[in-house]
Amino acid sequence: MHARNGPFATMPAMSLLPYSLARPLLFGLDPEHAHELTLSSLARLQNTPAQCVWAQQRVHDPVEVAGLRFPNRIGLAAGLDKNGRCIDGLAAMGFGFIEVGTVTPQAQSGNPKPRMFRLPEAQALINRLGFNNDGLAAFIGNVQRASFRSRGGILGLNIGKNAATPIERAADDYLLCLDGVYPHADYVTVNISSPNTKNLRALQGDDALDELLGAVQQRRAQLAGRYGRSVPVFVKIAPDLDEAQVGVIAATLKRHAIDGVIATNTTIARDAVQTLRHGHEAGGLSGAPLLAASNRVIAQLRAALGPGYPIIGVGGVMSAADAQAKVAAGANLVQIYTGFIYHGPALVAAAARALATQGERA
Repeated sequence: MHARNGPFATMPAMSLLPYSLARPLLFGLDPEHAHELTLSSLARLQNTPAQCVWAQQRVHDPVEVAGLRFPNRIGLAAGLDKNGRCIDGLAAMGFGFIEVGTVTPQAQSGNPKPRMFRLPEAQALINRLGFNNDGLAAFIGNVQRASFRSRGGILGLNIGKNAATPIERAADDYLLCLDGVYPHADYVTVNISSPNTKNLRALQGDDALDELLGAVQQRRAQLAGRYGRSVPVFVKIAPDLDEAQVGVIAATLKRHAIDGVIATNTTIARDAVQTLRHGHEAGGLSGAPLLAASNRVIAQLRAALGPGYPIIGVGGVMSAADAQAKVAAGANLVQIYTGFIYHGPALVAAAARALATQGERA
């Protein structure tokens, strides 16, 4: 089966089984096949009576970040639903916000298969998908059909560049995507940190980032005038940065009045998994081994950006306690992805409740 959307099995919408029973069935399949099977089922069954099979009540813990009112502090990270096909089906699992993409201007098939691998001993995943997606027009059509935003949810749209676009022309792709998604987004994320598109992470360098964000902000100002609202822009960065690099990025974000930062994407480090099967596969490593590195970057960003700057923490959240650790490191909001693969929708509610309780105690 051709997989258009991303790497891994999520909620078993095709089954009445609890996730703990359905996961072994899904993990018995090739990861990309399992993921596509699940997303196809979610897309078909969302907003039908069958949605009650996986729906759960959203934890009420509203918080204002970047001028947006989030129903709770747990979100779904980009990459799981690259084409925005399943926004409402995923929303039914209790997320306060959902981020879909990464979308590129033109459809692209991504890197050769196999391109995703489970490392269950480490509660980890490796993927080298390469921004496989159906392109901007299809993405916007899917987003327009979703009702999540009309029901109070916050929707982030994550944008990138096509693999065939030279890195020196990267801004052209980001601006095309920004033009397309702007009227349909609560916030837009500029993804410059995937390790699976050649040279993409070079955009995190001082001069390249300065040029890109200057162009994005100039276009955002034009779009704000056209649509009568200013949509927040976030930038998603990598965990494989030293403190000096983080400091440069923080200064650039502030200089261009970028609304927030998402920390972090997957890592190219392999120290924690090098002895495991698939541990040396190329691509981005996510899951439990990423937690410490992601939290380190979050803490460095918070120190550099000050107390009021919006930070979304993502990377290695496998439990409610991990979500709390993200907030303790300096994050305002938390996204999950690989933990969702391993533990299912129960993690959404557990983490949201833990952060609500943590907020009450603060």
